[in-house]
Amino acid sequence: MPPGERPPEQPPRLLLGPLLRFVDADSATVWVETDRPCLATLHAGGRQAVERTWSVHGHHYALLVLTGLPEAAVLPYEVRLDGVRAWPAPDQELPPSVIRTIRHDQRLRLAFGSCRRSAGHDAEALRTFGADALVALAGKMATAPHEQWPDALFLAGDQIYADDPSPELTARLKAAHRDTDAHDAGRRDAGTRHDGGRREVPGEVHDFEEYTWLYQESWSQPAVRWLLSTVPSCMILDDHDLRDDWNTSCAWRERMERQLWWRDRVTGAFASYWVYQHLGNLSPRELAEDEVLAAMHTTDDDATRTRVLDEFAWRTDAEPDTARWSYFRDFGGRGLGIRLVVVDSRCSRRLDPDARAMVDDAEWAWVLEHALTPPGGERIGHLLLGTTLPAFLPAGIHHLEGWSEAVASHRAWGPVAAWLAERLRRAIDLEHWAAFRASFDQLVDLLRRAVEAPEPPSSILLLSGDIHSSYTARVRLRGVRHPGTAVHQLTMSPFRNPMHRAVRLAHQVIEWPPVSRTWRKLARLAGVADVPVAWRLEHGPWFTNGIMTLSIDGTRATVEMDRAEVRHGREELTRLGVASLAP
Repeated sequence: MPPGERPPEQPPRLLLGPLLRFVDADSATVWVETDRPCLATLHAGGRQAVERTWSVHGHHYALLVLTGLPEAAVLPYEVRLDGVRAWPAPDQELPPSVIRTIRHDQRLRLAFGSCRRSAGHDAEALRTFGADALVALAGKMATAPHEQWPDALFLAGDQIYADDPSPELTARLKAAHRDTDAHDAGRRDAGTRHDGGRREVPGEVHDFEEYTWLYQESWSQPAVRWLLSTVPSCMILDDHDLRDDWNTSCAWRERMERQLWWRDRVTGAFASYWVYQHLGNLSPRELAEDEVLAAMHTTDDDATRTRVLDEFAWRTDAEPDTARWSYFRDFGGRGLGIRLVVVDSRCSRRLDPDARAMVDDAEWAWVLEHALTPPGGERIGHLLLGTTLPAFLPAGIHHLEGWSEAVASHRAWGPVAAWLAERLRRAIDLEHWAAFRASFDQLVDLLRRAVEAPEPPSSILLLSGDIHSSYTARVRLRGVRHPGTAVHQLTMSPFRNPMHRAVRLAHQVIEWPPVSRTWRKLARLAGVADVPVAWRLEHGPWFTNGIMTLSIDGTRATVEMDRAEVRHGREELTRLGVASLAP
């Protein structure tokens, strides 16, 4: 019997989930992982969706698509497995999980952030990692009316750390890899390796199975599990889903591709991301058109489904233009749409040192189309651009990244300087939009085109994470008047993974005005032109765990900034401030 499965005389149970994923005015999707094959049923609002689970790598999943729901409704729901109620759990102390279909009242509350390390919630873990912002958010929601809840949650990368798991999971991985070594030792030919490179990275995730351990650890904490069951979520991957600095440069990638463990890691990362995160980002219409999902439903056996998924996963990395991880969602109301376009700024990069791009041409064309083309019969009243990596950084880091790209390309100061710049680029994570200048310029051009449209949006808001500090920045396009359109960078990181004190000090040194001006001069000497846009930080930076909540009401937008902290042994949110996102 596979690990985690129960004897057949007992009813099936949920291993993970339910996760409420996509919700619009009349439909919703709910994702579950179960302990065995079964018939999963979702009941809400007098409607039901039924799906038999499909299996890959010995794990069993269903994504239930419920349609025909009333708009602007609050609908408690339940999940049944083989006819037996599995959710809500009998001992659940938190409020009932609900589906809240979209209201057409031109309002939205969107909570977001990134970078959440899995760790315990005992006194030692709280001292080491601080309070978990998602646990604190769930605690706040549990006693608040639905009107004060987020309407959606955007998880902007690094939900899991394949290269730096929790201490508990690291110990489990090392033990599993030692067992693999011992097994292989008995059948190893002289001079031949069978361990797939596990010995090189004994405390890191190796394959699909071990990725499931990461998700189990991240999403099973009771408060977080309830939060994800009752707030629709959209997600995007970032480097720690695979490995720190993933696709930073061509040199980094060439080095990784020589590692014995690389293929299994890549295949496990993309296959598990597709199952656990990506599918739920899609609308029911997009799900109906997904060829890999169709294969999961129509293929009879686990082995064939696993092969189809693994081949797809490897191909998406080897040939990035064969898959698209970017996606969009529409919120808001009739006549004033709120569109979220989430940009994959990690997988589709072009890494040629002389022609780097954050997003390849095919992906960028898709981004432009969905950022600039309104939904049918509406206009884009607020354009939200989700990108794990901030575009508008503190000034010193921006100039440092521009300098590093120019010098690392060999064009500026020759091969020796290029070699040093490349190592600096990887050592201190110089990989944001400013380090891909051609893509930064494309993004600024997108902003210009949006504000110059016949009916420009009231706001363009960039939602980011990654950098383990949080701030808001007001952006102004030079040479373009946009008095009716507010442009802001909103960066929220981490949910739970505070920056080390030494790194925080380094950031503060880089932003010291004399140092920042020096990097600007060096960037100009390296041939980096000034940018046709200006920005300044208005709030922050903060270096604490927390969460931001974007609030839109008609043409107005504000952002609530909360810090997660431990008070009297409880993980709670403390308000740092509320900022009006005006032009």
